[in-house]
Amino acid sequence: MRAAIAGDERAYGEFLRRAACLVRGFARRKIVNGGIDPEDIVQETLLAIHLKRHTWREDAPVAPWLYAIARYKLIDAFRRRGRRMEIDIEAIAEPAAEPQAELAREWEINRALESLAPGQRSVVAAVSVDGRSISETASNLGMSETAVRVALHRGLAAIARRFGRG
Repeated sequence: MRAAIAGDERAYGEFLRRAACLVRGFARRKIVNGGIDPEDIVQETLLAIHLKRHTWREDAPVAPWLYAIARYKLIDAFRRRGRRMEIDIEAIAEPAAEPQAELAREWEINRALESLAPGQRSVVAAVSVDGRSISETASNLGMSETAVRVALHRGLAAIARRFGRG
Protein backbone atom coordinates (compact mmCIF):
# COMPACT_ATOMS: atom_id res chain seq x y z
CA MET A 1 0.00 0.00 0.00
CA ARG A 2 2.90 2.35 0.72
CA ALA A 3 4.26 1.80 -2.78
CA ALA A 4 0.79 2.24 -4.25
CA ILE A 5 0.32 5.58 -2.51
CA ALA A 6 3.77 6.60 -3.76
CA GLY A 7 2.51 6.04 -7.33
CA ASP A 8 3.52 2.45 -8.18
CA GLU A 9 0.62 1.19 -10.29
CA ARG A 10 1.79 -2.43 -10.27
CA ALA A 11 2.00 -2.41 -6.49
CA TYR A 12 -1.48 -0.89 -6.34
CA GLY A 13 -2.89 -3.58 -8.66
CA GLU A 14 -1.29 -6.32 -6.57
CA PHE A 15 -2.59 -4.73 -3.37
CA LEU A 16 -6.14 -4.63 -4.78
CA ARG A 17 -5.93 -8.29 -5.91
CA ARG A 18 -4.82 -9.38 -2.44
CA ALA A 19 -7.37 -7.14 -0.76
CA ALA A 20 -10.12 -8.62 -2.95
CA CYS A 21 -9.15 -12.15 -1.84
CA LEU A 22 -9.18 -11.15 1.83
CA VAL A 23 -12.51 -9.32 1.59
CA ARG A 24 -14.09 -12.14 -0.44
CA GLY A 25 -13.22 -14.67 2.27
CA PHE A 26 -14.44 -12.29 4.99
CA ALA A 27 -17.75 -11.67 3.20
CA ARG A 28 -18.38 -15.37 2.53
CA ARG A 29 -17.85 -16.19 6.21
CA LYS A 30 -20.19 -13.43 7.39
CA ILE A 31 -23.02 -13.96 4.89
CA VAL A 32 -24.69 -17.11 6.16
CA ASN A 33 -28.33 -16.99 5.00
CA GLY A 34 -27.74 -15.48 1.59
CA GLY A 35 -29.62 -12.53 0.21
CA ILE A 36 -26.37 -10.63 -0.30
CA ASP A 37 -23.79 -11.44 -2.94
CA PRO A 38 -20.28 -11.52 -1.42
CA GLU A 39 -18.93 -10.17 -4.70
CA ASP A 40 -20.97 -6.98 -4.17
CA ILE A 41 -19.23 -6.49 -0.83
CA VAL A 42 -15.84 -7.03 -2.49
CA GLN A 43 -16.56 -4.45 -5.20
CA GLU A 44 -17.95 -1.86 -2.79
CA THR A 45 -14.97 -2.33 -0.47
CA LEU A 46 -12.43 -1.99 -3.28
CA LEU A 47 -14.16 1.17 -4.47
CA ALA A 48 -14.12 2.60 -0.94
CA ILE A 49 -10.43 1.70 -0.57
CA HIS A 50 -9.66 3.48 -3.83
CA LEU A 51 -11.61 6.59 -2.83
CA LYS A 52 -10.33 6.69 0.77
CA ARG A 53 -6.78 5.40 0.37
CA HIS A 54 -5.50 8.80 1.49
CA THR A 55 -7.05 8.15 4.95
CA TRP A 56 -4.80 5.18 5.67
CA ARG A 57 -1.94 6.11 7.98
CA GLU A 58 1.38 4.80 6.69
CA ASP A 59 2.57 4.00 10.20
CA ALA A 60 -0.45 1.72 10.84
CA PRO A 61 -1.03 -1.83 9.58
CA VAL A 62 -3.25 -2.00 6.49
CA ALA A 63 -5.27 -5.15 7.37
CA PRO A 64 -7.35 -3.65 10.23
CA TRP A 65 -8.11 -0.61 8.05
CA LEU A 66 -9.13 -2.88 5.17
CA TYR A 67 -11.33 -5.13 7.36
CA ALA A 68 -12.99 -2.10 8.95
CA ILE A 69 -14.03 -0.82 5.52
CA ALA A 70 -15.26 -4.30 4.52
CA ARG A 71 -17.19 -4.63 7.78
CA TYR A 72 -18.97 -1.31 7.26
CA LYS A 73 -19.80 -2.18 3.65
CA LEU A 74 -21.26 -5.49 4.85
CA ILE A 75 -23.33 -3.72 7.52
CA ASP A 76 -24.60 -1.27 4.87
CA ALA A 77 -25.62 -4.19 2.65
CA PHE A 78 -27.50 -5.87 5.51
CA ARG A 79 -29.27 -2.59 6.27
CA ARG A 80 -30.28 -2.16 2.63
CA ARG A 81 -31.62 -5.70 2.55
CA GLY A 82 -33.55 -5.16 5.78
CA ARG A 83 -35.06 -8.00 7.75
CA ARG A 84 -36.69 -9.68 4.79
CA MET A 85 -35.35 -12.94 3.46
CA GLU A 86 -35.33 -13.72 -0.21
CA ILE A 87 -36.49 -17.22 -1.08
CA ASP A 88 -37.02 -18.67 -4.53
CA ILE A 89 -40.81 -18.93 -4.87
CA GLU A 90 -40.52 -22.13 -6.92
CA ALA A 91 -38.97 -23.85 -3.90
CA ILE A 92 -42.05 -23.30 -1.75
CA ALA A 93 -44.99 -22.73 -4.11
CA GLU A 94 -46.12 -26.31 -4.70
CA PRO A 95 -45.37 -27.67 -1.20
CA ALA A 96 -47.26 -24.74 0.32
CA ALA A 97 -50.24 -25.27 -1.99
CA GLU A 98 -50.50 -29.01 -1.27
CA PRO A 99 -51.64 -28.77 2.38
CA GLN A 100 -54.23 -26.14 1.47
CA ALA A 101 -55.56 -28.28 -1.36
CA GLU A 102 -55.61 -31.28 0.98
CA LEU A 103 -57.56 -29.30 3.60
CA ALA A 104 -60.01 -28.11 0.95
CA ARG A 105 -60.59 -31.70 -0.22
CA GLU A 106 -61.13 -32.90 3.36
CA TRP A 107 -63.57 -30.07 3.98
CA GLU A 108 -65.52 -30.93 0.81
CA ILE A 109 -65.60 -34.63 1.70
CA ASN A 110 -66.83 -33.90 5.23
CA ARG A 111 -69.45 -31.51 3.86
CA ALA A 112 -70.67 -34.18 1.43
CA LEU A 113 -70.76 -36.88 4.13
CA GLU A 114 -72.66 -34.62 6.54
CA SER A 115 -75.43 -34.25 3.97
CA LEU A 116 -76.16 -38.01 4.17
CA ALA A 117 -78.29 -40.01 6.56
CA PRO A 118 -76.18 -41.68 9.31
CA GLY A 119 -76.37 -45.20 7.78
CA GLN A 120 -75.37 -44.01 4.31
CA ARG A 121 -72.65 -41.78 5.82
CA SER A 122 -71.04 -44.78 7.57
CA VAL A 123 -71.07 -46.89 4.41
CA VAL A 124 -69.81 -44.16 2.04
CA ALA A 125 -67.07 -43.14 4.49
CA ALA A 126 -65.91 -46.74 4.98
CA VAL A 127 -65.87 -47.68 1.28
CA SER A 128 -65.13 -44.42 -0.57
CA VAL A 129 -63.00 -42.54 1.97
CA ASP A 130 -61.31 -45.23 4.05
CA GLY A 131 -60.98 -47.68 1.13
CA ARG A 132 -62.54 -50.68 2.85
CA SER A 133 -64.09 -53.49 0.84
CA ILE A 134 -67.83 -54.17 0.66
CA SER A 135 -67.49 -57.38 2.70
CA GLU A 136 -65.30 -55.73 5.36
CA THR A 137 -67.72 -52.80 5.65
CA ALA A 138 -70.65 -55.21 5.89
CA SER A 139 -69.08 -57.19 8.73
CA ASN A 140 -67.95 -54.01 10.60
CA LEU A 141 -71.40 -52.42 10.38
CA GLY A 142 -73.40 -55.62 10.90
CA MET A 143 -75.07 -55.39 7.50
CA SER A 144 -75.41 -57.70 4.53
CA GLU A 145 -73.18 -57.05 1.53
CA THR A 146 -76.26 -56.27 -0.55
CA ALA A 147 -77.43 -53.67 1.98
CA VAL A 148 -73.96 -52.09 1.92
CA ARG A 149 -74.03 -51.92 -1.89
CA VAL A 150 -77.49 -50.35 -1.87
CA ALA A 151 -76.53 -47.81 0.84
CA LEU A 152 -73.32 -46.96 -1.03
CA HIS A 153 -75.14 -46.48 -4.33
CA ARG A 154 -77.88 -44.34 -2.76
CA GLY A 155 -75.37 -42.30 -0.74
CA LEU A 156 -73.19 -41.53 -3.76
CA ALA A 157 -76.28 -40.67 -5.82
CA ALA A 158 -77.47 -38.29 -3.08
CA ILE A 159 -74.07 -36.58 -3.00
CA ALA A 160 -74.08 -36.27 -6.79
CA ARG A 161 -77.56 -34.73 -6.76
CA ARG A 162 -76.79 -32.35 -3.89
CA PHE A 163 -73.49 -31.10 -5.31
CA GLY A 164 -74.57 -30.94 -8.97
CA ARG A 165 -72.79 -33.92 -10.49
CA GLY A 166 -75.58 -36.08 -11.49
